[in-house]
Amino acid sequence: MTDAKIPYSLNSKAVAEATRYWLHKRGVTLEEIAELVMLLQKKYYPGLTMEECIHNVEMVLSKREVQNAVLTGIQLDVLAEEGKLFAPLQEMIENDEGLYGVDEILAFSIVNVYGSIGFTNFGYVDKLKPGVLERLNDKTTGQIHTYLDDIVGAVAAAASSRIAHRKQAEIEQKLGLELEPEDVEEAARRSRLEETLPE
Repeated sequence: MTDAKIPYSLNSKAVAEATRYWLHKRGVTLEEIAELVMLLQKKYYPGLTMEECIHNVEMVLSKREVQNAVLTGIQLDVLAEEGKLFAPLQEMIENDEGLYGVDEILAFSIVNVYGSIGFTNFGYVDKLKPGVLERLNDKTTGQIHTYLDDIVGAVAAAASSRIAHRKQAEIEQKLGLELEPEDVEEAARRSRLEETLPE
């Protein structure tokens, strides 16, 4: 009698926890990503708080496709640090080769989560490399962050896009316009609110 193979089933909680663990292990905090969000959005929303920025970073990181990109990119960086990739990929990632653009392509899967507005934000922080991105791009530390710097910039860009969509929805709501929920979180919040309202 052969043992029946148990079908694979992804543990969503484990994936989310691994995402946060690896960001932390690679020295990136949610606050640092939120600082990039603040840099991108404070000109447009002067009343924006760090708490809002952190919340939006958390919401971006709660998306499965974002978690997949974070885990994949960090794994490739770590393997490159350990010299475990095949040549010439090892050298390309190790040296953050200028013509190697797969790191940006992976980042685009994050940027896209809240629409094309994120591309402009991503391009800006990718070029400027402020805050945590400057540190991640320091080649003298011995660490390789070829993927992680783009991933962090992309998470910040997506969170910025999320804020822009939310602020637009707030304006439309004040004008009394009917709104469609932007995402599952908003839909759930509205559903809970409707359940508590008296008929």
